[in-house]
Amino acid sequence: MYPSFTGSARRPRQVNLSGRNTNLFAATAASKQSSSTQSTQHTVAHAQAERMQRHQERLRPPAARNIQRTWRGYRSRRQTNDAWRQEWDLRELALATAEGRRSPSDLDSVPYSNGEDCLAQISLLVHFASPREQSDGDRLILLARRYSSFARRTGSAAVSDAWTFPLLRLAKLTVSMLGAFKSRTNSDLSVVMELLSTLAATLPQQMATFSMQYFEALRAVASNSGGMYSMRAPIQGQWEDAIIALLRPALPKAEIVYRGFASQILRIAAIPEDSLQRISSASRVRDLTLAMAGPLTFTPPNVSPHSINREQLLWLVAYFVYFHRTANPFQERSSDNWYVQILSRYISFLAVDIAARIDRTADTSTIHSDESTSTSVSNPPFPPFVRNELLGLISQEHISSLLAKAAASADLKSEGLAARSEQASELAVYALTLLRAFPRKGDEIRMWLYFGSTSRKDTRSEASIPAIKYYYSAANQTSIYKLVRSDPNHAVPLLNPGSRRRANVLPPPDRDEQWQVILLFLELYPIVLKVMDDEDFLNGAVSTSNTESWTRRSALGLDQVKDLTVFLKNLAFSMYWNAPEIAGVEEPENKSSIAAYFGGDLAALSDNHPDGKPVRSQDATIAGLPWMTLSYMKEMVTGLLRMIYERDSRRKFLPGDHWLMTQWFEMDRFVPAVVQEEEEKHKIQDSYGADGDGEEEDSNEEVEEEEVRDILVGTQRTQQVRNIERLRRQQRKASRRKYLESVTPRLEILQNMPFFIPFSTRVQAFRQFVMLDQLRRRRTTDPDLWRFDMMNSNPSHMGRHKARVHRDSIFDDAFEQYYSLGEGLKEPIQIAFVDQFDTVEEGIDGGGVTKEFLTSVTSEAFNSMNGLDMFVENDQHLLYPNPTALDERKELLRQAGEAEGSPYYNESTRDLLRRFEFMGRIIGKCLYEGILVDIHFAPFFLLKWALTGGHNSASRESSYHGNLNDLRDLDEALYQGLLQLKNYPGDVEIMGLTFEVTDTLFPSDRPSSYHPSQAPIARSRELIPNGSNTPVTNKNRLVYITNIARHRLSVQPHHQTSAFLRGLGTIIDPAWLSMFNQHELQTLISGTDSAPDMDDLRRHTLYGGLYVIGDDGREHSTIRLFWATVLAFDMDDKMKLIKFVTSTPRAPLLGFGNLNPKFSIRDGGNDQTRLPTTSTCVNLLKLPVYQDGAVLKERLLYSIRSGAGFNLS
Repeated sequence: MYPSFTGSARRPRQVNLSGRNTNLFAATAASKQSSSTQSTQHTVAHAQAERMQRHQERLRPPAARNIQRTWRGYRSRRQTNDAWRQEWDLRELALATAEGRRSPSDLDSVPYSNGEDCLAQISLLVHFASPREQSDGDRLILLARRYSSFARRTGSAAVSDAWTFPLLRLAKLTVSMLGAFKSRTNSDLSVVMELLSTLAATLPQQMATFSMQYFEALRAVASNSGGMYSMRAPIQGQWEDAIIALLRPALPKAEIVYRGFASQILRIAAIPEDSLQRISSASRVRDLTLAMAGPLTFTPPNVSPHSINREQLLWLVAYFVYFHRTANPFQERSSDNWYVQILSRYISFLAVDIAARIDRTADTSTIHSDESTSTSVSNPPFPPFVRNELLGLISQEHISSLLAKAAASADLKSEGLAARSEQASELAVYALTLLRAFPRKGDEIRMWLYFGSTSRKDTRSEASIPAIKYYYSAANQTSIYKLVRSDPNHAVPLLNPGSRRRANVLPPPDRDEQWQVILLFLELYPIVLKVMDDEDFLNGAVSTSNTESWTRRSALGLDQVKDLTVFLKNLAFSMYWNAPEIAGVEEPENKSSIAAYFGGDLAALSDNHPDGKPVRSQDATIAGLPWMTLSYMKEMVTGLLRMIYERDSRRKFLPGDHWLMTQWFEMDRFVPAVVQEEEEKHKIQDSYGADGDGEEEDSNEEVEEEEVRDILVGTQRTQQVRNIERLRRQQRKASRRKYLESVTPRLEILQNMPFFIPFSTRVQAFRQFVMLDQLRRRRTTDPDLWRFDMMNSNPSHMGRHKARVHRDSIFDDAFEQYYSLGEGLKEPIQIAFVDQFDTVEEGIDGGGVTKEFLTSVTSEAFNSMNGLDMFVENDQHLLYPNPTALDERKELLRQAGEAEGSPYYNESTRDLLRRFEFMGRIIGKCLYEGILVDIHFAPFFLLKWALTGGHNSASRESSYHGNLNDLRDLDEALYQGLLQLKNYPGDVEIMGLTFEVTDTLFPSDRPSSYHPSQAPIARSRELIPNGSNTPVTNKNRLVYITNIARHRLSVQPHHQTSAFLRGLGTIIDPAWLSMFNQHELQTLISGTDSAPDMDDLRRHTLYGGLYVIGDDGREHSTIRLFWATVLAFDMDDKMKLIKFVTSTPRAPLLGFGNLNPKFSIRDGGNDQTRLPTTSTCVNLLKLPVYQDGAVLKERLLYSIRSGAGFNLS
């Protein structure tokens, strides 16, 4: 029996016509095939060929009949059309004879004598005329001349309804034949264009049905004429008349007409402005806006967006902006919401083209004119008309007017939430699109958005609220804001609806609209923080008076700021902690494969992500905006949150534990876990070799120079290869960064959101990172073991770490001998001090000499009175790089006669920057070794350390941006002056300020010895292009203040600061520095400001000589007197004692147990008159064996208050 699903138990027949052996176990070699098998195959093939031949014979007769029928129909139509042509010609001849003319050609401008003859000729012509027959074109021209004359004579183109259908057919014929007139004379074309205009004015409603073909024909006329600027004057006017004739009437199908007009005419390049003015004055912007609200491409749905001619779309957008801008104010206009939506859609589609070409002009792109460069071909400059119209979109007037209307209609008390949210969403999409398309104008756009509602006439109206408060109110009332604020886990399904967490998933339209409002607020609020001083920020929301400055009125209340930071904290935490799930990438630790089993996570990466690229991680977007990626959003959230945290660090306005999120971590395992992630990160980076994430450009200028050099050098093929390789390298870095985010969430949070973790925990992690780096480089943390290993394995390498340093030139000697070490300065160094007699001082370096060397170098290098003058002090005696040091060096070289760019000139300026770099390495060495130095830097300078970005995913948004508040730490007088300018109630233009700044230089061989006889040199610089001719007004004064702060804090000291940070980053990973704010970094450098814990010091003190504790565990009597005396000191004397022994008055961050070398006390003899002395290099106090407590106190206080010096015993 043979069971089957059909119920039949009978095996079906197996018919094999192929000749193949179905027995799997039979021999299959060709030599074993039988001759019968070959014969069977030949028979089957022959049967198939015969079957095909019979099929073709059956199809041949019907095909022949079809061909004959088609030919007979064509011949019959041809004969009929020829007969009609003869009849039309005979009628024209008869009419000519009747008029006394010899031939029809003599009737060119003679109108028909009556309407019946005209209508009969039109009706007959439309029956046979074809665009393929040149003679029919001649007949149409003759008819057009006579009909136009007839229409002018009678004053009407049609005398009855009987004319409608023939004239409509004539219009369609004329439209179809326009394309064939490119080889004719201008006079013939002019006649046909006049006919078309007349017909359009006569039958506008009927011709609206084929308006697309109508405008397509007019577009062909412009193209066949060699472009708009090559069109002759009569034809251009008639071309405009033909367009206006169909646009002017108010038709029921006006949207169809304007759709054809936009899709055909408004894609023509370079329409003359006089033509645009005529057409614009006759058109209705409302209908044009509604027409453009349809499909983006105006093409059939099956057309791919990538096949759209983007150049034509750019012209379309420019013309649309022009029409809207020049529209008659008394016209019925469409709502601005439609206008905003249309521009958002088009600019979003063209954002990449606009961003790449908007700043390129004919002048700036001359270096790209060589045909060998591919850049000039792919990104040519915009035509002037397109560029001007696009730049008009980001003008203050345009942006302010849109937001003013939004603010005018936003009555927060009466308007419904849904309507207000929809309106805010539309404006948000438009603003975000502008920021995407004009990235280099981002700050200006944000500034005009910030001033959006100030252009209202009635500024006393309750509805006149600042734009930032309008958008905060809209964002604060969204469901997303409330959900994320309540729990970070709610952010996952809201950012990625496809995640496993299905709770709280909103419908896509609502979710996108709410995110759009929130994202615009996140874009705007940073610019408010940049221009707002601390007084306005802390007190602005208290007053509601309209007399207050706009900046103060824009300030959110402190309770609102607190609520906002909770939302941002939860959102940021979720985006970092749940990065793989939000991006739609499976977490690496959950992947199981043979490669992962044998090779660990690195092998899993290679196995699961080809080329290191996680699935979907690069393409995940948010808010329905194709260019708004999750990575960009993460940068915005990170940057804004850090800006608020920096302000709170400067002047506390939030509770002390407000920023912590320890409840979401296992804090007892946090440090070991983050150290493991750090080790994993290095393994991944090492696996990629030299192309790792650690490669960073030194400065933006060097990047720009490299790009220009790449453009100017090489053939087109070479440039393409270079660009492809650069793109691939960037993609590999981005993919590795994405993968690192998924496997190192704690590390990402620690480096981007360090305030989530307590300071003491971060310090522990920092010291563990240093120890991990030492083990990776040295295979030990013991310097002596490393020296011993080097002496046995690589003595020459060990020799590079030895140096002879004169005490009267410590910095210069250290720079000459140790600068070439570079990153090798991390290793233990061996110092031999040399006195003024060139005699090497005796001593054994157990870490103490190194400490003495580092403290001496820092004391000399950062002392503003030592003649180096590389660092200067502010009013609080806090240090920062001398902003004029490089300019003064260049000026000194010019005065010495050195030509700019000469070898000596370049070497001298590089030498200065190398010294700044070396100073950064020295500070890094102190941090690396855990040695505290009594150096205090200005907070704004330390803030640059904390915001160096490192390897975090928000390096751009969280990088340093100078602002007005930081300027206070640089120049108090300048800060107060700018503050008065910002709050000045009158017209600031009377001050005569321009966008220009003057730097004062004091070039001298010894810049520290300035005296009144030295003549300062003034150097003026423009803050913006043409800044010297741009006055400072009430509207742009915040821009002026921002530019001044940026110049003083970032631009002027850029090279010096970059060199210092480059050296610092050589020793200390910049990602480690980003774990601390400016005040915490100062604590890392010089210790805590709190009172030293003397009990902790006593527990970790080592004793030597007579003071060694014996087996009984009891302290020496003098030691007991010492601690009894010290514990009774006030805090000032305790700190002096710490500084007396360790050279710094502050305790180590993690207590005296981490002091290196340990605090030690040994006996200093029995002489009761001798003072206590120290060896600060080894943190050793030499205390004589005093018998009386009063004597001990007197001698000890005398020593610590007089600052007794170093004494090597």
